[in-house]
Amino acid sequence: MISFKQLPLEAKAAVAAGVVFFSMMISRTFLAEQLEFGTQRWLRRLQMALFVNALMLIGSLYIWRCIVTIFYRLSAANSYCFMPWKIAVLTFLALAHSSFFTLLFLVAEEPYFFSLASYTCLGAYIILIFFLFALGSVEQVYKLLVSRGAKTGGINKSSKTVMKAVLVVMVTVALTAVGLLNASQPPAVTSVVIPVHKLPLSMDGLKVVLLSDIHLGPTVGKTKLAMVVQMVKALKPDITVIVGDLSDSEVMAIRPAVEPLSELNSPLGTYFVTGNHEYYTSDVNNWFELLKSFNIHPLHNENVKISSPRSSDDWFCLAGVDDIEAQVLHYSGHGMDLKKALVDCSADHAIVLLAHQPLAAKWALQDRPDINLILSGHTHGGQIFPLNAGAYLLNPFFVGLYKVGQSTFVYVSPGTMYYGIPMRLGSRAEITEIILRSP
Repeated sequence: MISFKQLPLEAKAAVAAGVVFFSMMISRTFLAEQLEFGTQRWLRRLQMALFVNALMLIGSLYIWRCIVTIFYRLSAANSYCFMPWKIAVLTFLALAHSSFFTLLFLVAEEPYFFSLASYTCLGAYIILIFFLFALGSVEQVYKLLVSRGAKTGGINKSSKTVMKAVLVVMVTVALTAVGLLNASQPPAVTSVVIPVHKLPLSMDGLKVVLLSDIHLGPTVGKTKLAMVVQMVKALKPDITVIVGDLSDSEVMAIRPAVEPLSELNSPLGTYFVTGNHEYYTSDVNNWFELLKSFNIHPLHNENVKISSPRSSDDWFCLAGVDDIEAQVLHYSGHGMDLKKALVDCSADHAIVLLAHQPLAAKWALQDRPDINLILSGHTHGGQIFPLNAGAYLLNPFFVGLYKVGQSTFVYVSPGTMYYGIPMRLGSRAEITEIILRSP
């Protein structure tokens, strides 16, 4: 029987990840009621950071073999350049691994340089490991199909391997630079006209500004939020809605960064619904209280009547549901409750629903096909390549406007900022200006 010491490093990392995952299940199932709330919140984040790092260790060992170990076979291993290269790769991997711990220790009004550097390395890590694996897979398939039985000289083979590593590193650096540049730009303002069935004629042309996935935390701070708020004010919306993932941290740690939200002053109100990351903070109730102090109204499985400025008899129902992740996390008093959210919202009036995840939008339409418009976020448009494909496959609605049935529309925002990694590749941050039309 093989002992733990005899296992390869990759297998040891997988075992460690399994142990941490098991401890997460134990603490959530049996210790949730015994631990103080603050301790429980901190423990969950620590466990998640350890779990992700254990999984990343498998990838880091693969990266090390592909772009460091291969040089041992060449004379370059004895050169003065090899040691700095080893140190650079080791530093890069250490920073990537440390990114998830910044949520525990490095959250403030403005991002720390260390947080920005570590999350940038995490983005580059994802790109690098994808191209190493993809190129390696293509190489193996080529060998099987074309070079079966053929032998390549050892020196030639080693040179090709080195060239592959150099090419992948260069592509990763280039894409990382492009991603950083894209994310550093202000979000694009996208204007969308959406016909809303049964919208009163007196409300034709009503302007709604949609914000989503701002992710205040280690890499998004007060300066970026203030920029977003100024852009929203310049659009002069009738209503502003924030559909979740406003923050990745608890109120106490990041309160000064949130202050620009108090400047939002849409005449028909500013509204908020939770995203999955609000529940990861385990501080939802405090977030509700803070937002209320800014005159931002959380829609906690509830609705409000938005009346026309021209006639109080003309109105539509604006409803919001809690994020579906609340049920997964067993967050007390929270969870998507569509029936409660739509109470008194009859089919005689237009219904607009705020639901963070596109999956929640799908479920809502299955239960209430009379909903006219659903506004969501969550997907980030994948945020960076190669995560775009996964986000597309995992969500029933990905990005942009979808028509469902005869008179229902779903709009999914690609996010107003970004989560953690300060990069955008194959996606663009967006502030959405929605013009409602009465058909």
